[in-house]
Amino acid sequence: MDAVRPDIADIRLAGRVFAPHYASPMPRVVHFETPLRATAKGDEPALTMLQKGDVFEVLEIAGSHAWGVAPGPALVGYIDASALGETE
Repeated sequence: MDAVRPDIADIRLAGRVFAPHYASPMPRVVHFETPLRATAKGDEPALTMLQKGDVFEVLEIAGSHAWGVAPGPALVGYIDASALGETE
C-alpha cells in the first residue's frame, strides 16, 4: 500500500505520484502494542495491531498521532505517537 494523502506522500513515491509535499520515512520502534488505524479519529476498527519491537516508518506527527507505514504488514495508517521510540 502506498503512503499518499492529498497533502503529503512518501518521498519513495516521488517518481510515481504528485503531492504538494514529500516526507522521508523516519524509522521508529513501537514500545507497546498499539492499533494501526486508517484515520486518526480512532473510532474505526484497527487495520492491525503493531507489537512491541515492530518498526513503524513515520512520515508525519500531528498532535498525538503519527502517520506512516508499517513495513511488516505493508499497511499505511495512524498510530498513537506515544507508542514510538527511537530506533536502536
